[in-house]
Amino acid sequence: MNRVPTWARQHLAALRALLALTIVFGIGYPLLITGIAQIPGLQHRADGSLVRVGGKVVGSAILGQAFTDAKGNPVAKYFQSRPSAAGAGYDPTATSASNLGPEEIIDVLPNPAVKGDAGRPGLLTDVCTRSLQVGKLEGVDGRRPYCTAAGVGAVLSVIRTNELTGRVKTVVSVNQECPATPFVATYGGVPVMCATYGVDYRVGKIILVHGPGRAWPANPVPPDAVTASGSGLDPDISVAYAYLQVPRIARARGLLMAAVLDLVHKYTSQRTLGFMGEPAVNVLQLNLALDRLQQAG
Repeated sequence: MNRVPTWARQHLAALRALLALTIVFGIGYPLLITGIAQIPGLQHRADGSLVRVGGKVVGSAILGQAFTDAKGNPVAKYFQSRPSAAGAGYDPTATSASNLGPEEIIDVLPNPAVKGDAGRPGLLTDVCTRSLQVGKLEGVDGRRPYCTAAGVGAVLSVIRTNELTGRVKTVVSVNQECPATPFVATYGGVPVMCATYGVDYRVGKIILVHGPGRAWPANPVPPDAVTASGSGLDPDISVAYAYLQVPRIARARGLLMAAVLDLVHKYTSQRTLGFMGEPAVNVLQLNLALDRLQQAG
């Protein structure tokens, strides 16, 4: 009687295991989970919590999106979402944070030799710029501490004659590329210079200059209006950011502020289990409710 070679038996066993695992985990398990997901009450969530208007998908209740015009400018009649670092913004295929932390206070300046190079702002400049933009849109003072009037980080490199000791030799506004005019004229009696691309100014002592801006909560622009979420897809904003936008929305739509506030309250979700997280407002749901209210009126 001919015996099957050992190597053949091993390959046949591996093939049987492959087929069995493919059937169980490649076909059976996905079908089981898909079937469970279609149970009433779960189907909407499993299908992506899509929101439809007139049969057309306009977004998802669990994904943030931009409410801007073709040029990227905020549409005045809509509540604005928090910033996003996911791809070009709110891209589910590129969900991510900016990976910038509180130590990121020095910008990477644009390379003048590379056409179209915009450099890379640090977190401080991102916050400064966004706060000014939100302040301008909402008609409030968006200036923040450690920011210049132009909306970049107010950061100086103080270079001394003997590394970090000795007399001050050079002072540079590291986030203002030449020929910009530094936000302060002098520091310690030494004229402040603008920055040049490619020079490492960390050889000096890095100093933040406070300036006239106010920090939250004295500043009317809340933190979530100037910082992106970890996923870049947060569909909610804080109640404070929603309140900040109410006067603009009411003016743009010709509505009473009380009517807009009522909708904000209606689409505010409370803390999970009463103590986890903070109350939040779903931006898409709120904007759709505004459209319905105006159409009904």
